[in-house]
Amino acid sequence: MKSKKPVAIVTAASRGLGAACAKELHARGYKLVLQGSSAGASTLAKRLGGVGLKGSVGDARHLKDVVEAAMDSYGRIDAVFNNTGHIAGGGMPSQGPGYNARAKGKLLELSDGEWATGLDMIILNVVRMSRLVTPILRRQGGGAILNMSSFAGKEPSPAYPLGACLRMALAGFAKLYADRYARDNIRMNNILPGFIENWPMNNELKRQVPMARPGTLGEVAKTVAFLLSSDSGYITGQNILVDGGLNRGV
Repeated sequence: MKSKKPVAIVTAASRGLGAACAKELHARGYKLVLQGSSAGASTLAKRLGGVGLKGSVGDARHLKDVVEAAMDSYGRIDAVFNNTGHIAGGGMPSQGPGYNARAKGKLLELSDGEWATGLDMIILNVVRMSRLVTPILRRQGGGAILNMSSFAGKEPSPAYPLGACLRMALAGFAKLYADRYARDNIRMNNILPGFIENWPMNNELKRQVPMARPGTLGEVAKTVAFLLSSDSGYITGQNILVDGGLNRGV
């Protein structure tokens, strides 16, 4: 039976930003299909009257499962938030962006395995999900996809080598996808949070942020909901910073 309410998929929804975004979408009337690496996503989905699955965004089979669950349960998909967690070896929370001669972040010390894991978690998860949902969205007449990125995808930081490199590649994919499917009324954007309240932020980092504080989970969640809604209907192929002014580019 096809749901009369819009349906959103949220990955990595067990806790943190993913869970906050799921709650915000629920408050705005979406039916939810949540996926997470722990039982937390299923628990949250049950509480919100949705469907929950355990799985990893880095596993193509698990992504297929979540799309099938959405169609089996609700008969439609309107919005997809490709959220992903932090990557092992991906960075040090004590450092901000920009050049720092004293930075001790790994670069050449990263193994092929760490790069491959990053590729699965940051780029291929989006590519694989796009393959699965694009035919559905085209049949329905449109939809919105939003990908979790990071401020490091806009301004490379020696503290976040995996994120800096791979999220720039994600920006390229999102722009190409947005161009290709704009006439099908399918939009794709990336959201680039800075330091958020669930991530360690010392006084040195606070001094680098013009707003002098971390962002809240609610602030990011509301931005996610906006970018997935028709209120942002003329925004596509963009990288939206939510960083309190941390990034210095214009």
